[in-house]
Amino acid sequence: MSDTHAEPTRLAEAVVRFCGDSGDGMQLAGGQFADTSAIYGNDFATFPDFPAEIRAPRGTTFGVSGFQIHFSDHDIFTPGDAVQTLVAMNPAGFKTNIDDVESGGTVIVDEDEFTSTGLTKCGYPKDYNPLDDDAVIQKYRIIKVPISRLTRESLATSDLGAKAIDRCRNMYALGIVYWLYDRPLEPTIRFLERTFSERKKQPEIADLNIRALKAGYYFGETAELWQQRHRVVAAPQQAGTYRRISGNEAVVLGFVTAAHKAGKSLTYASYPITPASDIIHGLSRLKQFGVRTFQAEDEIAAVCAAIGASFAGDIGVTGTSGPGLALKGEALGLAVMMELPLVVVDVQRAGPSTGMPTKTEQADLFQAMYGRSGESPCIVLAPCTPSDCFTMAIEAVRLATAHMCPVILLSDAYIANGAEPWRVPDLGDIPSIDVQHPAADENANEFHPYDRINENLARPWAIPGTPGLEHRLGGLEKQAVTGSVSYDPDNHDAMLKLRADKVQRAAKSIPPVEVYGDQSGEMLVLGWGGTYGSLRTAVDQLRACGASVSLAHLRYLHPFPSNLGDVLKRFERVVVPEINLGQLSRVIRAEFLFDAVPINSARGRPLGVEMLVEEIAAIMNSGEVLA
Repeated sequence: MSDTHAEPTRLAEAVVRFCGDSGDGMQLAGGQFADTSAIYGNDFATFPDFPAEIRAPRGTTFGVSGFQIHFSDHDIFTPGDAVQTLVAMNPAGFKTNIDDVESGGTVIVDEDEFTSTGLTKCGYPKDYNPLDDDAVIQKYRIIKVPISRLTRESLATSDLGAKAIDRCRNMYALGIVYWLYDRPLEPTIRFLERTFSERKKQPEIADLNIRALKAGYYFGETAELWQQRHRVVAAPQQAGTYRRISGNEAVVLGFVTAAHKAGKSLTYASYPITPASDIIHGLSRLKQFGVRTFQAEDEIAAVCAAIGASFAGDIGVTGTSGPGLALKGEALGLAVMMELPLVVVDVQRAGPSTGMPTKTEQADLFQAMYGRSGESPCIVLAPCTPSDCFTMAIEAVRLATAHMCPVILLSDAYIANGAEPWRVPDLGDIPSIDVQHPAADENANEFHPYDRINENLARPWAIPGTPGLEHRLGGLEKQAVTGSVSYDPDNHDAMLKLRADKVQRAAKSIPPVEVYGDQSGEMLVLGWGGTYGSLRTAVDQLRACGASVSLAHLRYLHPFPSNLGDVLKRFERVVVPEINLGQLSRVIRAEFLFDAVPINSARGRPLGVEMLVEEIAAIMNSGEVLA
C-alpha cells in the first residue's frame, strides 16, 4: 500500500500525454496542464496532435486526439520523445499511443471504455483486451480507473443531463494527474469560472467541471493506486512577465506589433485552412489596434486582397498552408512584379494535396523559394520556436517594407500549435520599422515609380491618390525607371536581374548565422525552422558524450546569411536533418557545392531526439570525409 501523504519525489522533468477520442476534451485538459505549469514556473514544451479526419467515427484510431507536455525544472527544447505518464480515455487512444510510453511508465486508462465493442471498434482481435495481456502488464504500470462511472457518481446530484456530465470526464482525469504531479487546482478553477460563468453565462457548467476536477484530484489522494507522487519544481528564469504562447498566437502579436512599429494599419486577408486559421481568429479580435481582417472566398482572392491593401499603403498580409500557397503562386508573381511589400504566412502541413492537414512537415521550402512562374524571387524566413514566431513576424514586415518585395514566413504545424513560456518583451525595446512614402512633388516633376532611390534597390512606395504621384502598376513587365509596360527583351533581362539582385541585397540587413558549440570541427548539424528544439537537444547529448558536433540553425533561408559559406567550410562534414525528403540539403549542395548529408523523416511528427542522436553518431562513426 502506498503512503499518499508522503512528500512527493522530486523529478527534474516529466512527459505527460492525454489521449482520447476527438471530443473528449484532451486539448482542453492538456492545455490547462500547460497553463498551470507556466504559472507554477516550469519550463515546458507542448505537442498537440489532432486527428486529420474532421469527425472520424467515435472510438476508432482515426479519431484519436492527443496532447503531450514536457515540463521541467531546467531549460528544455522539445515535448519529449518518451512518455512517462499516459492518460488513455479509450482503447483507440491506448492502441495508438502505448508504443510511445517508456518501459515502466504509468498508463492511466478509463477501464469503463475497454468493453468488447470499444476494443473491436479500434481493431483489437475478438476476445482480446490489452489490459489483460501479460506482456503489457509487465512492461507498463497500468492503472485502471473507472473514470466514466466515477465522474457520473460524483456529479449525480446535478440537474444537467448525462451528456453534459460525461463531457466532464476530461476534468476528472486532469484532476487525477494534477494530484499525481502535485499541481495546484486554482488556475484551472479560475479558467473554468472565467470561461463558463463570466463569458458564456453558464455557471452550472463551470460548477460541474470544477466538481469533476476536484473529484478526480481527491480520488488520486484516496485511492492508494500509486506508489509515489512526483514534483517538478520551477525552473530558473530571467525576471519578467511570462505567459504561455503558441506559434500562431505569437505570429498574431508579432504582426500587430510590427504594424504599430511601422505606424501603419494591418490588413490580413485569408481563406480558412488548417493549421493557419488560428491567425485570422486571433487578429480579428484586435481591431482596436488598427487591424482589418477579411475572410475571402478562396486563396486567390485572399492574396489579391492583401496585395491591394499593400498598394493602398497598409501592411498587407495573407496566411495559408501548403495547398493554399500553391494557389497563391500567380498572385505572388504579381506582387514580385509590382514590387510591393507583402507577407505570406505558410503554416506548413504534411502534403501533397490536402495530405494530412493536422500533421507537421517542412516540405514547402522548394515551393516558397521556386514555386512561381518565371524568375520571381521572394525573401523566405522560418521561425524556429513558438515564441520565435513573434520575432520573425516582425522581421517579415521589416524586410518586406524595406526591400519592397514579398516575404514568405515558413511556420509549421508543430510550432504553430505547440506552446512554451514566453517572456513578454518591453515594447520600447523593439526597434521602429522605418517606412517612408514619397511626398507630393511641388515642382510637378514626373513621378517615376521604378526609380530606385537607395542602395538596396527598393522602389518608392507611393500612396495612391497622392497628387503628383499618379502611376500605373500591373503584372506586365515594367520599363526600368518609368514603370511603363515594356516588351523590350533587353529591358526584361535587366529587370529580372535587378529584382533578383534586390532580394540578394537583403542579406546585408539580416544577421549572420550563429554556431552553437565549437566554431569549427568534425561535424556541423545544419537545420531550419521548427526542428530547432530536437536538433539542439540531440547536439547537447552528443557533445555530453565528447563528440565534436556543433549546430547552425537557419531562420533566413532566402537569401542565406552572408557568412553561411564560411561556416560550412569550417567543418569536415555537414548533416541536414529535415521533416521532408531532403530539400535544404539539395539547396546547400547547389548553392555552396558542399556535399551535405541529409537525414530525413516525414512521418507527420517532429524529429525524434533519439533517432537524431543515433543517425548523427552513425555518420560520424563511418569515418568517411564527405566535405
